[in-house]
Amino acid sequence: MSSKEEMTRNNTNKLSKKERRSAAWRWSLIGSNNVNYGTLQGTGYAWAVANTLRKVYPNDDEYVEAMKVEYEYFNITPYMGPLVVGADIAMQEQQGTESLDAVRSIKTSLMGPLSGIGDSLLWVLFPTIMGSISGYMALDGNPLGAIVWMILNIGLVWMRLKLFDLGYDSGARLITDMADQLTAITEAASVMGLTVVGSLIATVVKVHTPLEFTFGEVTLGLQEEVFNQILPALLPVLLTGLVYWLMEKKKWGFLKIIFAIIVLSLIGSYFGILGVAP
Repeated sequence: MSSKEEMTRNNTNKLSKKERRSAAWRWSLIGSNNVNYGTLQGTGYAWAVANTLRKVYPNDDEYVEAMKVEYEYFNITPYMGPLVVGADIAMQEQQGTESLDAVRSIKTSLMGPLSGIGDSLLWVLFPTIMGSISGYMALDGNPLGAIVWMILNIGLVWMRLKLFDLGYDSGARLITDMADQLTAITEAASVMGLTVVGSLIATVVKVHTPLEFTFGEVTLGLQEEVFNQILPALLPVLLTGLVYWLMEKKKWGFLKIIFAIIVLSLIGSYFGILGVAP
């Protein structure tokens, strides 16, 4: 038996069903409520898996190494979070710290697509449609309105547990059945995550300059006629690159960067260098 197979065998089934689901319950109760500007749901995610991973890593150094990954940036529709948590735990249960790169990639690549589904169906459509039906029933004096709404929300709790089980089973199969392809899957997940982040830069980050230059009767808009012709999202890309450089090279914290952007925006707006995009 190879050392890899022996390691997988020795790391399998470290956790009972109760210990595994503890992470799903912790995430469902408070995991997404502890939000900060640095990691958004990262601290809540780490808290949700902390007790479960402690069972996986009796060694302090390995536990700290794993928790550093769990504390990283994470943001997802809370209803969909258990699916990622389940896959995360399954991968670490079977491969230990060797799975951390894959765990990081899976978290990064899944939180965007799953949030798209969760936000549309469970964050918007579900409370809008079912909440309206239950609300109108309650306004008419029908107690079924409140009862139906409570039953539906209990159903969402059950759904979270099932999503956790689905994520756990998928994560286990990812390691056992597709171990040879894990590197390719990890790289594909990383590419997907980077693609999502890259699209956010162009669509979410807004930087616009109203500066114009006049040459005789010709007026040249710096944004429309220069920057947009080079790259439509050139200024957002440059700003993102500057923020990354400050964080990575200068070790600036998030709060310092936020205040710096606010000051830069105020100064740029005052002197007419920056403005609101039309």
